[in-house]
Amino acid sequence: MTDAKKLFVKTYGCQMNVYDTERMVEAMGAKGYVTTDKAEDADMVLLNTCHIREKASEKLYSDLGRLRSLKNAKPDLKVGVAGCVAQAEGAEILRRSPVVDLVVGPQAYHRLPQMVEAGGRLVDTDFPVEDKFTLLPERKSLRGPTAFLTVQEGCDKFCAFCVVPYTRGAEVSRPVGRLLDEARGLVAQGVREITLLGQNVNAYHGEGPDGAWGLSRLLRELAKIEGLARLRYTTSHPNDMDDDLIAAHGDLPELMPYLHLPVQSGSDRILKAMNRKHTADQYLRLVDRIRAVRPDILLSSDFIVGFPGETDADFQATLDLVKNVGYGQAFSFKYSARPGTPAAEKPPVAADIADGRLQDLQALLTAQQHAAQEAMIGREVSVLYEKPGRMSGQMVGKSDHLHAVHVKDPSGRIGQLVRARVLASTSNSLAAEPLFANE
Repeated sequence: MTDAKKLFVKTYGCQMNVYDTERMVEAMGAKGYVTTDKAEDADMVLLNTCHIREKASEKLYSDLGRLRSLKNAKPDLKVGVAGCVAQAEGAEILRRSPVVDLVVGPQAYHRLPQMVEAGGRLVDTDFPVEDKFTLLPERKSLRGPTAFLTVQEGCDKFCAFCVVPYTRGAEVSRPVGRLLDEARGLVAQGVREITLLGQNVNAYHGEGPDGAWGLSRLLRELAKIEGLARLRYTTSHPNDMDDDLIAAHGDLPELMPYLHLPVQSGSDRILKAMNRKHTADQYLRLVDRIRAVRPDILLSSDFIVGFPGETDADFQATLDLVKNVGYGQAFSFKYSARPGTPAAEKPPVAADIADGRLQDLQALLTAQQHAAQEAMIGREVSVLYEKPGRMSGQMVGKSDHLHAVHVKDPSGRIGQLVRARVLASTSNSLAAEPLFANE
């Protein structure tokens, strides 16, 4: 492998991008590329971008600017931009940044190796008819006992603030048979926990042997795979949490008691302006139904503050909803306009007001997170070891509730599933001692 070319990848944003990066690495690996942790050593640099977070384009161009000197020193270096910013801006990236050779959207990255071989400065942001997943090589580049599995892409909801329908396209679900085959292959390679991914994952409607399957039926079938100990899924829309999926949380021991269920706001007026198509009360009643079947479930959510038109009363409604639900974890952001989305045409809330609201909301959410972690002290949890800790004899993994857990276990090994007693809570993790193996 001394002649192997080296690939450096920087991945921005969401879990879907992490999955996409893995698949692009595999596709390039089939053409003789191996990964490197240093851009300076690479024959190709690939930036896999995300358009969800604030100032995504600015961050991309800042990184591309830093690559200019490297490109000057290595003229044969290939620089590619993939992901949602690539989809949104296309050829504009080539125009603004001369260092870029390739721009490929998230629905066309299976064609990346052919683009590299063709040479020149190329853009591919088509939404191809062929299923990209069938054209990618078998997954082999696994590094641990957990894995992502994309089951659904795109979104038909058209929330007023969101660019996903424009960068990822309409909702498309992968066929059941291919997902089961990929999952079995992952387990055969040592994976013990699979997280199903989709921009709107609980809208999954993949073709099965007897018609379309929903997410709950897919989860039930995946749970039958011998050796697969844990299942999770993200990200969900409240309007697609049907009765069967709720029931699965009570029926399947393999389905972990953690659910990311974004609400975005607690104000019905703002939810309507966001085109969320649900009310705060409908969301709260949904939470009650979920907790009725799985009382120990930990809920997380997404919130946007400072959405155009948000008043103090609207923001107070969000605080009230948060207090009512009691989240174990949450992500909160100040609204930032995405070009091409309906909300981008509306006047924003003053920056200082939005900043203050975000600080207040994050203080409340942080307090709830700490309370949820402290409530775990003294309890037994199941921990899947993912890597050694920074301290000697320490293993790090995730609990059922997705808490990071540090366990003093000199005999522990990656991929081991153990029972542990929680001893303490820190700002973002738990400390525990092992009780016995739970293989």
